[in-house]
Amino acid sequence: MALQSFLQVFFLALISFLFLYRLMRNKNGCPKSFPGIVELLLNVHRLHDWSTETLESCKGTFVLEGPWFAKMNWVVTCDPANAHYVMSSNFDNFPKGPEFKQMTDILGDGIFNSDMDLWKNQRIAAQGFMRHHLFHQFLLRTTRDKVEMGLMPIIDHAAKHGLVINLEDIFRRFTFDSACILVTGYDPSCLSLELPQVLFSNAVDDFEQALFYRLVRPRSFTKLQKWLNIGQEGKYKKAWKVLDDVLAEYICQKRKEANKLNQELVSVDGVDLLTSYITEKESTGLKCDYKFLRDTALNMIIAATDTTSTALTWFTWLVSKHPIVENKIIEELESKIPVSETKRRRLFNVDEVKNLVYLHGALYEALRLYPPVPFNHKEPLKPDMLPSGHPVHPKTKVLFSVYSMGRMKSIWGEDCYEFKPERWINERGEIKHEPSYKFLSFGSGPRKCLGKETSFIQIKAVASALIYNYRIHVMEETPIIPAVSVVLHTKHGLMTRISKRWE
Repeated sequence: MALQSFLQVFFLALISFLFLYRLMRNKNGCPKSFPGIVELLLNVHRLHDWSTETLESCKGTFVLEGPWFAKMNWVVTCDPANAHYVMSSNFDNFPKGPEFKQMTDILGDGIFNSDMDLWKNQRIAAQGFMRHHLFHQFLLRTTRDKVEMGLMPIIDHAAKHGLVINLEDIFRRFTFDSACILVTGYDPSCLSLELPQVLFSNAVDDFEQALFYRLVRPRSFTKLQKWLNIGQEGKYKKAWKVLDDVLAEYICQKRKEANKLNQELVSVDGVDLLTSYITEKESTGLKCDYKFLRDTALNMIIAATDTTSTALTWFTWLVSKHPIVENKIIEELESKIPVSETKRRRLFNVDEVKNLVYLHGALYEALRLYPPVPFNHKEPLKPDMLPSGHPVHPKTKVLFSVYSMGRMKSIWGEDCYEFKPERWINERGEIKHEPSYKFLSFGSGPRKCLGKETSFIQIKAVASALIYNYRIHVMEETPIIPAVSVVLHTKHGLMTRISKRWE
């Protein structure tokens, strides 16, 4: 009798689910506009996988339209033709837009949410700074010091005592310290054995989570939370104050130092971004007041911290699951050093790792499957038609699912879910280059990522040190899945037990 009742309930639930699914989807499997918004909200906890499944069904693009008060009119796509059109060939009609700037207001007028001349001028200045030999010199020294005197002692301590550590947290501390040094000249020293709490880093976490919910929830709900100062919006407001307080202290101190700067010392040791902007404001043509310096520093620190640490996290996890890949990376590293220096503890310099083809392919493959920034947002200035045949208007948000693009069989083949570094190596044993609009991890077109080379120098320094010198065992008692955030952090961290490879 109990079994019969259970079966009745089960079949009733199944029929209800199929009915609701039919209401939410059309005959092609694509979500209907308003019901699709409901389906999205029900799948927020697994948004990236839901988007991938839906885009696969809809041949790469689908439309969602919420009620008028929600301001949720979206075209979601992972079509490379759409990416090329929006980000390159018709770039001027698709800025970040005023709604995106309002949604990310904590970033102020920084380079990542500004448009037009304000964005162009900042990009030119940032590009000039990052290409300067003094910055490159500063980057190499900072990266080497942080690996040797920050990262390695923590890993050695964990290995010696058999500790389980969260490598994602360690990577974030590494990139946060490095970013603060490169941008402000100050070392917060959160990459230490004590693993101190870092208010700035915690505030960034709260800001990113709140920003994710601003993206997927109706605007009216966000406004209500903001008015009541509760929930995600309450955390957002507190995070804003913490970030402002820390940056105000950095900028105030940096202005004092810049007034008595020893130019000869700078030329020897390299220079950070704030010092460069304050001392060379006339040559950059930028208005280097407090707000500009605050917005610039915040944008750069967040970008340099989160994208690099997230890339390192997923790369390390994937390599730990693929011992053949791990062994090939070790063999490639050993091929670049004298035989007498193999099979013992060693750090690799930039020249030794920059041209490693297999390591490069493995990093690109990790970025394809787990891009640090899983979505890219644009708003058209005037009505337009995407190459996929979908019309857009100024109230439409065009969302590119970078995560889904890396998992489309139509783009990457039937084995698109497999981790295969060989995918990025051609018949001649060289790096295989793919169009940026097909591989969006670094963006595409005029807004392509400025910090790609900086990030790769840091990633390769850390990856080579860890893989060559240690064995990494990931504790998977909790699943390694993406968190709910605008950055592709893991939900539970990357808990690992580490042992030394060489005695």
